[in-house]
Amino acid sequence: MKTITPFQAMLKQLDTAAGEARLDPAIHAALRQPMRTLIASIPIKTCSGELQVFTAYRCQYNNALGPTKGGIRYNPNVDLDEVEALAGWMTWKCAALGLPYGGAKGGVQCDPKALGAREVESISRGYVRAMAEWIGPDEDIPAPDMNTNEQTMAWMMDEYSKIEGKLVPGVVTGKPVSLQGSHGRKSATGRGGMFTTLKACAAFRMKPSGSTVAVQGFGNVGSFAAQLLHDKRCKVVAVSDSRGGAYNPKGLDPYKVAEHKEKTGSVLGFKGAKDITNKDLLELKCDVLVPAALENQITRENAGNVRARMVVELANGPTTPDADRVLHEKGIPVVPDILANAGGVTVSYFEWLQNRVGEYWGEDEVNCRLKQKMENAFDAVLRVSKQREIPMRTAAYYIALKRIEEAMLMRGS
Repeated sequence: MKTITPFQAMLKQLDTAAGEARLDPAIHAALRQPMRTLIASIPIKTCSGELQVFTAYRCQYNNALGPTKGGIRYNPNVDLDEVEALAGWMTWKCAALGLPYGGAKGGVQCDPKALGAREVESISRGYVRAMAEWIGPDEDIPAPDMNTNEQTMAWMMDEYSKIEGKLVPGVVTGKPVSLQGSHGRKSATGRGGMFTTLKACAAFRMKPSGSTVAVQGFGNVGSFAAQLLHDKRCKVVAVSDSRGGAYNPKGLDPYKVAEHKEKTGSVLGFKGAKDITNKDLLELKCDVLVPAALENQITRENAGNVRARMVVELANGPTTPDADRVLHEKGIPVVPDILANAGGVTVSYFEWLQNRVGEYWGEDEVNCRLKQKMENAFDAVLRVSKQREIPMRTAAYYIALKRIEEAMLMRGS
């Protein structure tokens, strides 16, 4: 059976919500394709002295609400379909949260784990040179994503500033605090997911204390989410990375799991836990399943085996449309990605705002503002979901599309 691509999945979600929202047909048609997609070649000289060329992408999906915003990922499997889907999801995410942004996404087809630091730096600077004409604080603002981090953003900001002949901190977010980054940015996506999970527990009559949680993906997002939920007395029973997972029905200490992964490179072999596969984790009996890895993890083939009471999506597009229907029929609520994982772009907005006004906030203030944003957005989505008797994903899209539609109609675009 042919697997649905991320872009096809995103369009199906869009079409479902567009029908519910009675979206203007012309706007619906415009939103089914990206505003602009850029493809570039980045040639670099490797440490061995050879010339190697990498393919780079940037998709700016829609800018009706403001400059486009979205991360850059480095991965061997990055392709045009994935980048365009992620840019679409970023568009709906920013609109659902009420941020003054459109959506974008970027990527480079490379394996940073097989490259040296100097080579990764060359790719990062080359990316900025290739895209410099189309990015900027008022045009398109990149951020970290899979296999990129604050160091990557520091290189990119520096390269863009050299091109402009002046320091331009607002060209990217996710920078080190020492380079006018924001406190709280690194943990923002996981923290936003924690706030959303606690709200969802209350909404669906589950007590957070003692609720069992399984987290697929123990990278930056999943590890922070697991640790913060653990701090709130949730019982994290399973976590996984690309190599496999660790499971203990009595609970895991995610801080100790993180230490183990730092030493060994994986969560596998964690003392006191049973090694499991990523497939096993998705089908564990638990209260909250948190897919925080890649797209298309919960599909029509395995959705019937999901035994969680609730799914909170911290990855982008982890549940296919067919799987959505299966989970809905089983009575398993799904807190969608464009709501649950919006903590990262929200604190990126805070960073961009701080860069523009030249005033910087402490971590407590950032986290307080993030909590308010995430909880307000959750309440709005839940309200629409109940009023219209539609799944939370459709409700989140409904809110986003109505905001984009209004902006496009008012602008006459």
